[in-house]
Amino acid sequence: MLGTVITTAAATVVATPAAGLLAQRGLLRARNARLIRITDPRGIDEQYLTPIGGIDQWLSIRGDDISNPVLLELHGGPGSVNSIFTARTRAWEKHFTLVRWDMRGAGKTLRHGGAEGQGEVSFERLHRDALEVIHHVRTRLGVQRVVLLGHSFGSVFGLRIARSHPELLSAYVGTDQNILDDGRDNSAYFDVIERLREAGKKKELTTVEAMGPDARSWTAEQHSLYHRYSAATDPQTLGALKSVVMKSLWYSPLHSLRDLGTFFRGMKLSAQVVLTITGSDDWADGTRFEVPFFLFQGAQDMITPPERAHRFFDDVHAPVKDFALIDDAGHFAAFKHPDRFLDLLLTRVRPALDTVGAF
Repeated sequence: MLGTVITTAAATVVATPAAGLLAQRGLLRARNARLIRITDPRGIDEQYLTPIGGIDQWLSIRGDDISNPVLLELHGGPGSVNSIFTARTRAWEKHFTLVRWDMRGAGKTLRHGGAEGQGEVSFERLHRDALEVIHHVRTRLGVQRVVLLGHSFGSVFGLRIARSHPELLSAYVGTDQNILDDGRDNSAYFDVIERLREAGKKKELTTVEAMGPDARSWTAEQHSLYHRYSAATDPQTLGALKSVVMKSLWYSPLHSLRDLGTFFRGMKLSAQVVLTITGSDDWADGTRFEVPFFLFQGAQDMITPPERAHRFFDDVHAPVKDFALIDDAGHFAAFKHPDRFLDLLLTRVRPALDTVGAF
């Protein structure tokens, strides 16, 4: 849902002379390549394409000890892959076998097959792909269950999988958690209106007011504009886009210059997926989960407000559940403060896995 915003933020990061920028990029990519190196004989470091949903899709499996619990991420966007954060989250791999998947229409999956080779790019297709990825990972790593980490847009079908397939999961963890309610709560829309008014953004204010508060009636372009204006008036999210997302992409040792272009094409290609979920209702779909359930949200998140996530959390029935705020963070809280997020995984999620014998 933030593709247009990330594209806009890119201009700020690369607004320095090209020669100096490329030299700095080379140095920092080399440093990050050393940082992410896995040398423990018990470890795993694999990146490969495998058939998922009828097309080849890209997976990364990394960790210092193959006996650790498996943590499978569902990235956001749609189309904004998490493989760019490998260097920032290196410490996670000391405690979990971390699986990252570039969904159809995104990242290295898109680069390999091209836009014409992605097939159907829809919410339902991505949901089926996610289930197939889980089965693939279980077989490849010889585990019964995985911890599912839903991030931003990925948390939408993360919730669905956690409800309907508890036999595949040892726990569900949501961050930047999207909670859908079929349009009942439009407070975030009016918050954007107020921030635009306070900032004196008259043109943008007129545009958002003309859209109206019912997101179910917006076009894909209107969704992109709304999220652009929402992030642009939120210092926490805009700062994270520049200092966390864009710099992670630019200095990623796993991503070439060609991959950078694919990153932005993926978000453009995937933008239409948002239209297929605006009428969804997580309360109506159910608040009973048969797996340990965790939400870790940025305390200042204006894109996926923690207040809405907490209202849903209060109604959740699960064997174990916990909610935590990450201070000094908006959207992308897990990647702005990966050390704090890891602490939550170790002190709250990992004990629940031990209690239920889930890995």
